[in-house]
Amino acid sequence: MRVPLSWLREYVDLPATETGRDVQEKLIAVGLEVETVERLGEGLKGPLVVGQVLTIEELEGFRKPIRFCTVDVGRANGTGEPQEIVCGARNFSVGDKVVVVLPGAVLPGDFKIAARKTYGKVSHGMICSGDELGMGDDGSDGIIVLPPEYEPGTDAIELLQLVDEVLDIAVTPDRGYCLSIRGVARETATAYGLPLRDPALLDVPPPNATGYPVKVADPIGCDRFTARTVTGLNPEARSPIWLRRRLQKAGMRPISLPVDITNYVMLELGQPLHAYDRTSVAGPIGVRRAEPGEKLTTLDGAKRALDAEDLVITDNRGPIGLAGVMGGANTEIAGPVTDPETGAVTSAAGAAGHGTTDIVVEAAHFEALSIARTARRHKLSSEAAKRFERGVDPEATSAAAQRTVDLLVLLGGGTAEEGVTEVVSPRGPRTLTIAADHPDKVAGVAYGRETVVRRLQQVGCDVYGQDELVVTVPSWRPDLSDPNDLAEEVIRLEGYENLPSTLPLPPAGRGLTERQRLHRRVGRALAGAGYVETLNYPFTGPHILDQLGIEPDDPRRLAVTLVNPLNDEEPDLRTTLIPGLLGALRRNYGRGTHDLALFETGPVFRPTGDEQPARRLVVERRPSDDDIASLDASLPEQPRRAAVVLAGSREQAGWWGAGHPATWADAIEAGRTVAREAGVELIVRQDQHAPFHPGRCAALLALVDGEEVLVGNAGELHPRVVKTLGLPERTCAMEIDLDRIERAAAGPQRAPRISTFPVATQDVALIVDDTVPAADVEAALRDGAGELLESLRLFDVFTGEQVGAGKKSLAYALRFRAADRTLTAEEATAARDAAVAAAVERTGAVLRG
Repeated sequence: MRVPLSWLREYVDLPATETGRDVQEKLIAVGLEVETVERLGEGLKGPLVVGQVLTIEELEGFRKPIRFCTVDVGRANGTGEPQEIVCGARNFSVGDKVVVVLPGAVLPGDFKIAARKTYGKVSHGMICSGDELGMGDDGSDGIIVLPPEYEPGTDAIELLQLVDEVLDIAVTPDRGYCLSIRGVARETATAYGLPLRDPALLDVPPPNATGYPVKVADPIGCDRFTARTVTGLNPEARSPIWLRRRLQKAGMRPISLPVDITNYVMLELGQPLHAYDRTSVAGPIGVRRAEPGEKLTTLDGAKRALDAEDLVITDNRGPIGLAGVMGGANTEIAGPVTDPETGAVTSAAGAAGHGTTDIVVEAAHFEALSIARTARRHKLSSEAAKRFERGVDPEATSAAAQRTVDLLVLLGGGTAEEGVTEVVSPRGPRTLTIAADHPDKVAGVAYGRETVVRRLQQVGCDVYGQDELVVTVPSWRPDLSDPNDLAEEVIRLEGYENLPSTLPLPPAGRGLTERQRLHRRVGRALAGAGYVETLNYPFTGPHILDQLGIEPDDPRRLAVTLVNPLNDEEPDLRTTLIPGLLGALRRNYGRGTHDLALFETGPVFRPTGDEQPARRLVVERRPSDDDIASLDASLPEQPRRAAVVLAGSREQAGWWGAGHPATWADAIEAGRTVAREAGVELIVRQDQHAPFHPGRCAALLALVDGEEVLVGNAGELHPRVVKTLGLPERTCAMEIDLDRIERAAAGPQRAPRISTFPVATQDVALIVDDTVPAADVEAALRDGAGELLESLRLFDVFTGEQVGAGKKSLAYALRFRAADRTLTAEEATAARDAAVAAAVERTGAVLRG
C-alpha cells in the first residue's frame, strides 16, 4: 500500500516538521512494515510553470517530426515575451495549456535545463511529459496537456503536487484495514496520540423503496449490498489534477472520471466499489452463485468459464461481474478518450454504443473466503480481491457509496437520485471476553487495567467491565477473534521495544539428545569431507520417481499426498532425499559449477497404512494428552536420512599430480563416514537398487542385534537416469538411514584408547573367486586376527593372468598393536597367520606368494 504523506495529513494533524522518515519510524513501532519512503520531486527546482502554446512551426528535413513552438509563460521568464521551444511530441496543438520548464531549472535525476541549439533552432526550455517530471503512469504518452482554466505562468510544481513523500507499506494478511488511507491514518493517529478525522463519518440518507432494484440470493456470500444512482453525468468530464495525482502516487493509473473516483474511494476508505453503465444493465442487479456452463468476459478481455462456487453479479441476461474481483465487459463505463495525435478529448462509446451518462454505484461486502478462492481459481488478483480476501469493513459500504456519489456530482456534473438501496443480512456485534490482566501475563509486563482499556479503545473497541473485560470488536478488524489478539494489540501499541529481554534458564541435564548429537556429528563430518549442505523442499511427484526408474511396486512409491500442494506436479511428501539433491546438482552444474559434492540430512515420509484420521484441535486451550496421541497416530513414519550426490572431480589436478574423478567408491566412503560417527562399521555388498547402475551399486549393511540390516545404498547412477535428468556423466549418490545406524550403534560413542606402544604392520594378499565379496574376506580377517588387530585396509585389487581366470587378488594392510606392551615380530606374524587361516577356511582364499 502506497500512502502519500500529503493525503495522510488530511486526516491526522501531523506536526509540520514531521517527515516521511519520522512517520515511518512511528508506524514501524506500532507493527506496520513500512518498507521504504519515496521522496517524490527530490532535487526538483523551478521555474516550472503552466504555458499556453501560441504557434507551432513544423520543421522539415529531419528523421522524425520536429516542431518549433512559441509558448506564453506569463511573467515566469522575467520578460513576458513568448518562450521559443523545440519539441518532438505531437499530442498538443495551438491553444493548449502545457507544462514548461525554463532554463535554470533542474528536473528529477539532476537533469539541468539550459538554452541550447538543436535542429537549427535555439530551444529556451522544454515542454514536459509526465515521465520527465517523475509523475509515473498517467495512462497516456507524450506531453502533459492541462485543463484550460489555468493561467500561463502558474507554478506547476504546486499545481501538479510534484513534491511529496510516499510511504510504501507491506500490509500483512491480518491487517487488511491498512490497505486504505483511513486505516493507515488510524494507526498514525494512535502512534502520535492525535485525533483522527474519519473519512467514513458521512451523512448518509436512509434506504428507501425507490432505489435501483437489487436481489441477493446468497446472503452468506454477500451480507450487505448498497446501490446508488447518478444521472446526467458529463461523459467528457475528466478527472481533476489533484485526483489523478493522488492515484498516481498510490500506484494506480488514471482511466476515466467514474473509474478514477471508485478507485480513489477504495484507496481512501478501503471499500472496493464498482460502477455500472445504467443503460447497459438489464433489469435488477442480483448476487448469486454461478450456474453450470455460465461464462463471463471480464474487464481485462478474458472470457472465463465460471465455477459453481463463484459468486457473481447478474442482471436479467446473466452474469455481469465476478463479485469482489472484477466487473464484466458488457456493463463497462465509457469515459473520455484523448486523441494521441491532436490531444482532443472525445467521448468513448460504451457497451451500449454511447458515452456513459447514467451510473449505478455498487458498494457491497462479500465473504472473504469466497472471494479469495475465486481470485485464485481464475488467477485474477485485483485490487478489490486483495482487500476483500483480507477483510473489509462491512459498515463502510453506505459511506463509500455516498462518498462516490458526492464526487460524481461534484466533478462530473451529475445528479444524485433520491433512491437508496441497501440489502443487509442482520449481524450482531462481535464480542470477546478477556481478563484485564491477560496482556500482562502474555507480555510479562504489568500494564494495568487503565492502559489495557485505553489501548483497546484506540484500536476502536468498546470496552466494559472491571477485572473481566467485555470487548466489542470494531467492524473493520475481522482479525480480532481471540483474547490473545487483543493482548497483541495492547502489546504492539505499548511498544515491542519496551518488552524486557529475559533469557530462559534451561534446567540442568536437558541438552541435546543422543539422536540430535548424532545428526549434528554427521553433518559436520560430511562438511569436513568436502561436501556442501543443501536444504531442499520435501515435495515430490510420481513423475520424478519415473525418471529415477523406480519400479511400481517399490515401497518408495507409497507416499503421503498433500490436500493442498504448492505445486500440482509435486503433490507428495518425499520418500527419498536423492531427487532433491539431484535437482540441486543439476541447477548448479547448469550454472557453471562442474565439480560438485552435495549432502542433505532430513526426514523422509513413509506411510504404513495404519495412520488414524487426525482430530481437529481447538485454539482456546492446550491440547490434551489424548489429542496429542491422536495427532501422533495420524502421522506417517518419518525416518531421518543422510544422502550425498557427487559429480566431476573429487580431487583437482594440479602441479601436485593428477586429479581424481568422483566414483562409486567415493559415494560408499561417504556412507562409511556417516557410520563412523555412530561407531558403526559398515558391511558393503554388491546390490541392484534403482536409481543405481546395476553393476556399480552397493548395499550398505550394519549389524543390529547380531543380524545384518540394510541401512542404505551407494553407487553410480544408471546411465538412463543420468540422461533423463540431464545430469553429468557418472554422477554418484549415497543414501543412508540414520535411525537404523543409531540402532546399530552400541550406545554412546566412546573416545578411542590411544596406545603409546609402536604399531606392527603386516601385509597380506589373498586370491579368491571374483564372486566372493571383499566384505566377506575382510570380516574373516578381522575375526581371525583377534584383539591385537587395530585396523584393516584394502589397498589393492588385481585381476589378470597371474591370478587366473575368474579370480581376483585382494591386498590388505593389517595394523597390530597392544595396549600394554610392544609386540614381537612373532606375535604379529602369528596374528596375521590366524587371520589368513580364517579367511582360507571361510572364503576359500589362497595366500598369494
